Amino acid sequence: MTSETHLPATFDPKHFLKTAASSPGIYQMFGAKGEVLYVGKARNLQKRLASYFRKTGLTPKTASLVSQIQHVEVIVTHTENEALILESNLIKKFKPRYNILLRDDKGYPYIILTHHKDFPRLEFYRGLKKTGYRYFGPYPSSIAVRQTLNILQKLFKIRNCTDTFFNNRTRPCLQYQIKRCTAPCVQLIDIAGYQENVRHAILFLEGKNQTIIDDSVKKMEQASQQHDFEKAAHYRDQITYLRQVQQQQAVATKGGEADVFAVAMEHGMACVQILTIHAGRVLGSKAYFPVINEHSNESEILAAFLPQYYFNDEAGRRIPGQIVASHAIEDEAWIKQTLIEQAKHKVTFTNRPLGDRARWLQMTLNNAQNTLKIRLADRTTVGQRLQALRAILKLEKNPQRIECFDISHSHGEATVASCVVFDEQGPQKKEYRRFNITGITANDDYAAIHQALSRRFNPAKMVEGKTPDILIIDGGKGQLKQAEKVFAELGITGITLLSIAKGTTRKPGLETVYLSGQSITLDLASDSLALHLLQQIRDEAHRFAITGHRQQRAKTRHQSVLQQIPGVGAKRRRELLQQFGGLQELKRSSVEELTKIPGISKALAERIYEALKNI
Repeated sequence: MTSETHLPATFDPKHFLKTAASSPGIYQMFGAKGEVLYVGKARNLQKRLASYFRKTGLTPKTASLVSQIQHVEVIVTHTENEALILESNLIKKFKPRYNILLRDDKGYPYIILTHHKDFPRLEFYRGLKKTGYRYFGPYPSSIAVRQTLNILQKLFKIRNCTDTFFNNRTRPCLQYQIKRCTAPCVQLIDIAGYQENVRHAILFLEGKNQTIIDDSVKKMEQASQQHDFEKAAHYRDQITYLRQVQQQQAVATKGGEADVFAVAMEHGMACVQILTIHAGRVLGSKAYFPVINEHSNESEILAAFLPQYYFNDEAGRRIPGQIVASHAIEDEAWIKQTLIEQAKHKVTFTNRPLGDRARWLQMTLNNAQNTLKIRLADRTTVGQRLQALRAILKLEKNPQRIECFDISHSHGEATVASCVVFDEQGPQKKEYRRFNITGITANDDYAAIHQALSRRFNPAKMVEGKTPDILIIDGGKGQLKQAEKVFAELGITGITLLSIAKGTTRKPGLETVYLSGQSITLDLASDSLALHLLQQIRDEAHRFAITGHRQQRAKTRHQSVLQQIPGVGAKRRRELLQQFGGLQELKRSSVEELTKIPGISKALAERIYEALKNI
């Protein structure tokens, strides 16, 4: 590659463009203090740079950049892909103001299996690969590695101590006492037994959980037949835990390797969430918050993010065979070809996936949106939201205690009312209460609200200091009138009473807020801090009510639902319960997990899933 530098006393774009090469390469734009303002790549440097200096049609971001340029340096490369990689390295080095920046330089962590002949250990590792170790990963974050190691210790009790510590033990350590190790250091397990545990740990890391479960089912049956019920219980618990892990991963697939990228944007901030899939297993997820410009869009962010993410020698990130993205990517063909050259294997891109990939993408996008909301919420204290609500309601001071009520039931069955409490510190979960509603007509939400509030504000049970400044009812005018009726019956005054109802589309930001004693509704903008607080409190009351309702409903249903499912006989019921370690874990299973059981078709799995979902 060759370098061309242009340093006239006063920058002259016309003169500069006449001398610029029409080859592929990168360009660096410098400001008055010699700082790098922007680094870009181009297939044709002359054409790309000319686009910056036209008189019209520039975006506000580009116009601001051009107004500060004092000189430009160009590096001509042999190939377009070389330009893409060089651009990534220079952005990392200079961190230009006008580039989208990925602020993470750490390498991927791994799990390694040491080379001890008889009793190898599993441990966290980050850095250059060494010979003599078996590597599993890479994982997207150190948290993902430590979570996996924690699972492995619970399931297979592989030691994690150093060889020096191991060789000098005369009695078991604390890890053995808390059932995280089998104490091979003092021969409480033989080599064959330990190696079997290591084999299962490797299968787990390779995503072959079903093989382990099948082995454990056989051993559980053998132990039961030999009346070794303690060992049978051990294998049952192992099966149960493996099923839980599979469900937490939320992915059931025959295999595959992919990185899934989703971008969420709000209020000038972006979150890029990455889900890492290896051998059909979710290794973990990680969020990045790149520095963006106010006019950036999702496609532009991904185009800037991917090269910085993959073309980072220090990070040592692998390039998977599949890249799934939430949006189309600018310069996709260029980035793809460069990735293929770097990885030396086929790489596919898609932003309209089907099947498992669509599920991965939706999960990643949900996480990106949720993570961004949390990040934004950190910038706004509860006190600021309370102050905004105080102004809207025209209160003399910030409310010290807010309570919210919601009703949950299934067609009138197991009706439960929830009461959640917020103060200046946020939710106060120790103060939450539930009311099991009885003696009312099914589906009568008005009667349920009346009963719950009558019980909550019963004068004989009122505790000093527990009276709210604001009472919120999840519902519309009818629910609000019931609250007004209870307050009138009990002679309660001094509490601001309001209700919040979802709009016709039920989308956040379109709620209607009714204030007791006013004929008109409160007009709150979708970005109002006061509305955000009301939404947060309402959603928490809704969550707490649904949880209580499901618990109450489950208590009223005693007959085994498995007996009512066509196609599930005694033998199949027994196999299902064995494979999942009991009814509770079976209830948590997905359709995909059920179809892995021999003899369970997809249609039958869907019937079982639907039946279990409603108990």
